[in-house]
Amino acid sequence: MSDVESKIYDIIVEKTNIDRAKLTREASLSELEISSLDFVEIVFAVEEEFDIEVPYNANTQDQDFKALGDIVGAVEKLVEERG
Repeated sequence: MSDVESKIYDIIVEKTNIDRAKLTREASLSELEISSLDFVEIVFAVEEEFDIEVPYNANTQDQDFKALGDIVGAVEKLVEERG
């Protein structure tokens, strides 16, 4: 597990109180029952933690993030691009 993935999971646990053992790249946001409000809070916390801007628009319910692996992959790419 990468540092990015671990930090994202820490943020999710902090914001939702979901058991960390349930967090895998394959886990879908819907099966984890992450609400849209919780997801927005997670996005803000991830942006702050990594000093990036995640391309997510809560008004359009962007479907790019269906599973945790989608989020981890996007953040890893943004962190890499930032240098």
